[in-house]
Amino acid sequence: MTRELIVLGSASQVPTRARNHNGYLLRWDATVTLFDPGEGTQRQMLLAGVPASAVTRICITHFHGDHCLGLPGVLQRMSLDRVARPVQVAFPAGGAPYFDRLRHASAYEDHLVVQPLPVSPPEPSALAVVLSDNASATTLSTARLRHTVESVGWRIDEHPGRTMLPERLAGAGVTGADIGRLQRDGVLAVGGRTVTLEEVSVERPRQSVAFVMDTSWCDGALALASGADLLVCEATFSDAEADRAATWGHLTAGQAGRLARQAGARRLVITHFSQRYPDASPLAEEAAAEFGGEVIAATDLLRVPLPERVRR
Repeated sequence: MTRELIVLGSASQVPTRARNHNGYLLRWDATVTLFDPGEGTQRQMLLAGVPASAVTRICITHFHGDHCLGLPGVLQRMSLDRVARPVQVAFPAGGAPYFDRLRHASAYEDHLVVQPLPVSPPEPSALAVVLSDNASATTLSTARLRHTVESVGWRIDEHPGRTMLPERLAGAGVTGADIGRLQRDGVLAVGGRTVTLEEVSVERPRQSVAFVMDTSWCDGALALASGADLLVCEATFSDAEADRAATWGHLTAGQAGRLARQAGARRLVITHFSQRYPDASPLAEEAAAEFGGEVIAATDLLRVPLPERVRR
């Protein structure tokens, strides 16, 4: 199975010849989450080799155009492809009127079942669980961000799990279908004694991905990024334009790096670059100087795997 981020677009408000408007796909085994589909997302998905019909969930951080104007095209394409399963669309609750207009932006035969998930995180500094998905064994959470309009971030966490140890299973006499029973029930009677799941397994490190788009520095961003294996974070401006970033509710590249460091993230992908920076490598250097870890400057159609599991 594959767990990776696919960058569909990495520009901010103004696309360029090299950068499409925002759009990010997170492939998590059989689940595909689309974040912030800006204009051109449907075509970028074709170039990335991912059909619109593969999308299982859509998450929108806010309703500025570069983060949502691709939504009508994606939904209409899924309808055209007769996607039979419901598609969840999560978004900040205050943007419901914009969502409704985008959902029915033009005339077409609508065969798609869309399940709106409006969210209103109750606290500015804490995560709020949106849903727990047993099919992908993940939890989707959200937190408030600080932008010029209502904005939220997103986080996906793997459910707790355990790794079975073959030598301990053999020593306990647990084989075949009994292994599955032990995993399901937590205990198993074998040879006149009870074997527990904890005896023959260890806790599996969980993987997590955080998605922090348009925001100034805030507690919500830290909560989202805390301990994330992969942090996808806006870095719209260089540190030299910190005043401009603050005025428009954005992070600089250095702030993105500091966020990753303070939150204890493992891999940082910076994106959402202003058209001022045709070359994002100086922004990556600023982020790396603060972070001290791995920093990747997003380019369109880039694929970034989740880091391997580690025990913290």
